[in-house]
Amino acid sequence: MPVQHAPGERLAMERRTIEVIPDAERHGTPRSQFTLWFGANMQITAIVDGALAVVFGADALWAIPALLLGNVLGGTVMALHSAQGPKLGVPQMISSRAQFGVYGAVLPLLLVILMYLGFAATGSVLAGQAVSEMLHIDNTNAGILIFGALTAVVAVTGYRLIHIAGRIATVVGVLGLGYLLVRVFTQYDVGAHVGTKGFDAATFLLAVGLGAGWQLTFGPYVADYSRYLPRDTSTRATFWSTFAGSVIGSQWSMTLGALTAAVAGKAFLTDQVGFLGELAGPAFLAVLVYLVIVVGKLTVNCLNAYGGFMSILTTVTAFDGRSRISAAARAAYIVGFTAVSVVIALAASADFLTNFKNFVLLLLMVFTPWSAINLVDYYLISRERVDIPALYDPEGRYGRWNVTALTCYVVGVVVQVPFLATKLYTGALTERLGGADISWIVGLVVTSVLYSLWARRTANPPAATVHPAETGDPAEAVNPDAPVATAG
Repeated sequence: MPVQHAPGERLAMERRTIEVIPDAERHGTPRSQFTLWFGANMQITAIVDGALAVVFGADALWAIPALLLGNVLGGTVMALHSAQGPKLGVPQMISSRAQFGVYGAVLPLLLVILMYLGFAATGSVLAGQAVSEMLHIDNTNAGILIFGALTAVVAVTGYRLIHIAGRIATVVGVLGLGYLLVRVFTQYDVGAHVGTKGFDAATFLLAVGLGAGWQLTFGPYVADYSRYLPRDTSTRATFWSTFAGSVIGSQWSMTLGALTAAVAGKAFLTDQVGFLGELAGPAFLAVLVYLVIVVGKLTVNCLNAYGGFMSILTTVTAFDGRSRISAAARAAYIVGFTAVSVVIALAASADFLTNFKNFVLLLLMVFTPWSAINLVDYYLISRERVDIPALYDPEGRYGRWNVTALTCYVVGVVVQVPFLATKLYTGALTERLGGADISWIVGLVVTSVLYSLWARRTANPPAATVHPAETGDPAEAVNPDAPVATAG
């Protein structure tokens, strides 16, 4: 039964970090996952992601359904991760220790941290521009600093305030992005710019990859927000709430981006924030659009800061054996992460930022094999049975390193290289495919098949999920000889 909280408690600093969430502290309904992920996707970076599909050569008429297909495919993977949260009550990257080992999970974590840092930095630049425009500040750096401070406050407060930001972003995003979509059709002859090119397989697959890649980036931290739901929460309800929120929100934003790029071209790409402000019309409406941009970016940047902190903590505690830290240490981690992202945003020249973002996008290739291994193991090999206390014990069931998972992971990353299509590197086989980037498809299929065949021989799942005692200390299991089976 959901726990009720007084209004003041909703804004209290989150006490839990990487430890298991006790049943007594579980609360909420799957609807909270819809508003969080819908709000997190109703933002300017998703708009730009959709615009890139058209910039790279696709006609908007084909780019929009291609983006939808990618969002559906990637969103399915992302929502399957989310569905693990209520049953296990642990952060997403902690649960991956069941596949990689307590120490082995650090390998993908290091790349995850770097990606979060990059997205937080580039997001701070866009939001900083919107803050500067909204407050009529000539120096964008001031806007970046203000936005960075706001991000730190929300992320430090934690889970509940982030959910509140998601609900606000949902309402603001629907109104703001809905208005901008109407303005595109009233200010431009959309029909004259759409449907002018025929179907092209390479650009269609590229757009699919943009949509799928966008969703896959949420995989390493999506369960961090569903883990607070009661343990008996329906797996199906968690999946569909997360899936619908993320896919509908992202597709809305990307559709706006694809249409905007089609009618405006370089005028939008050279100054995304300024263009959307001008598209809004009168000055007071432009200010509201800037506010929409800030609120949308605040939600997702808090997810990046919170996810970055959890990933860093998961890495550190793998070697020192802790399962929890003090509130002061928690705040220090988050503020430190946010500060580094702000420094990068302030120091970056336009060229550096572009190159850094390309490098971050290249790191997306690390998520596909990680997701494949985590999902295949959880749903097909272990069949949702996890020894939760062992996730925190290098001497436990999952050990320090899992050679099977780590080998499959490396193979899954390497096999994608010939199929990559980025500014930093284009694979040899990509050119034969007309420039289409299908690396994520190759990585997903190869890793899933290889791990499934190998892990069936080496995996050692418990007979049923082993839960810790209600103290919240993962070291204390409940009846480990007769473990409690999860609901669902």
